Amino acid sequence: MLEIKNLTKTYKGGKTAVANLSLTVRAGDIYGFIGHNGAGKTTTIKAVVGIHDFDQGEILVDGKDVRSQSMACKQVTAYIPDNPDIYEYLTGIQYLNFLADIYRVPAKAREERIRREAEDFGIYSVLGDLVSTYSHGMRQKLAIIGALLHEPKLLVLDEPFVGLDPEASLILKKKMHAFCEKGSAIFFSTHVLEVAEKLCNRIAVISGGKLVAEGDTKELTRDKSLEDVFMEVIGHDKAD
Repeated sequence: MLEIKNLTKTYKGGKTAVANLSLTVRAGDIYGFIGHNGAGKTTTIKAVVGIHDFDQGEILVDGKDVRSQSMACKQVTAYIPDNPDIYEYLTGIQYLNFLADIYRVPAKAREERIRREAEDFGIYSVLGDLVSTYSHGMRQKLAIIGALLHEPKLLVLDEPFVGLDPEASLILKKKMHAFCEKGSAIFFSTHVLEVAEKLCNRIAVISGGKLVAEGDTKELTRDKSLEDVFMEVIGHDKAD
């Protein structure tokens, strides 16, 4: 579903944010992407969704190249940044309809999906209110609902649980599982290692722009916690 091959991204001034990174997210995967601040997680994610260009390598989404077939990739991808920017002068329902129009979601399907998702997240009654009146958590829920509207094949999330209350976090986890059980895939970053360990079937650890550990969660965490694995590989990487 997602293939990153030898990705390298260098910013002006010579700082290499990502160096020769390769990984594969298969259909059905909930793939956790973890690392310390500045490790290269967000740079990688923005390259995957077409926000950042990159110097070397290749990124394929559902077999299509994100550079030469960008529109085809965007049609099957949904992205939620760590701090979603939503048009504050729109109401919640206007924002969702705007997204549905972009992805050409039929009227009946969008109505059913909006109602279902908004009721699950407890914001259906306030969809007529301006986004400017929403709390951070409500905006995060709205962004999640918007990402699910066109039923993407790949869901890319950057710290999706930030700002969500415990109930909403539990609902999101259930939806992530259901999403991938249908054959789609999720690639997401998080600092909450306990969540990644319990939720993800595969994990990658990045440090200094380089992949320092990757594999099935159960194999990586055999006889130890993900926190122990993280501190071990990060420590080794810094020592090198």
